[in-house]
Amino acid sequence: MTKKQDQDFASLERDGWADADTAQHYASVFAKAAEQCVPELLKQARIAPGAQVLDACCGHGIVAEGLVAAGARVTALDFSKAMLDLAGARAPKATLVHGDAMALPFETGQFSAVTNGFGFPHIPEPPKALAEARRVLRTGGRLSYSVWQGEGAQSTMAYVFGAIGEHGDPSVQLPPGPGPHDYCIPDIALPALAAAGFGDVEMHIVASEWQIAAPDVPVDIFRDGTVRGAAMLCAQPAKNMVAIRRAVIDKVLGAHGNSGPWIVPIPAVIVSATAI
Repeated sequence: MTKKQDQDFASLERDGWADADTAQHYASVFAKAAEQCVPELLKQARIAPGAQVLDACCGHGIVAEGLVAAGARVTALDFSKAMLDLAGARAPKATLVHGDAMALPFETGQFSAVTNGFGFPHIPEPPKALAEARRVLRTGGRLSYSVWQGEGAQSTMAYVFGAIGEHGDPSVQLPPGPGPHDYCIPDIALPALAAAGFGDVEMHIVASEWQIAAPDVPVDIFRDGTVRGAAMLCAQPAKNMVAIRRAVIDKVLGAHGNSGPWIVPIPAVIVSATAI
């Protein structure tokens, strides 16, 4: 059993995203899909020029960069110093803060909008982050966040994690934590948003995608540029990894044809709500 397998969820995420190579690989490869979600995320945040906006879980700064371009005064927060280093290069006009989305170091009602690009699956207790987002928002302010779509959607994420579920060593497990798609599932997201003090909820799907040169590339993307993927894939015995790769190849070829390069889907949901 690897060290990662011994960790609790919070430690797994914190230590995993502290790794500069993981952060860089996410930013340069995985995030090509995340970048496609930024325009809708900003649209749903209803940003006005000059508005004070918090970009929580800012990652490598693609949302903060978009907010700055929209004329907002941007504070960008993340728990990963490796990601903040990348965000500083990408959005130099944003104010960078190393901090915890579950315990925001800001005044009540300080912001007119809060954005969060794919951060909720990495937060140990998402309801706390929702409550904190509401606390720092002015009444009438907007929360806008993105989550990778689950619930039976055709997605490269489902290709990879489905292959792990079918062919992976059953002893390799993630520590208990929030599901990767929980906060775009209406039965989970709507009650949680209401409990935190949000209404006027909207959900919009973005058909984001990757172009890949080989049909097993998604395995490498999740292994090298995500923390959950690395925890599940790097601990696999060699024979299981062979089977996982073969299953992903078969899925890509079966769904998207035998000739590359392949355009493979990894759709996302933009969830937005108003502070009431």
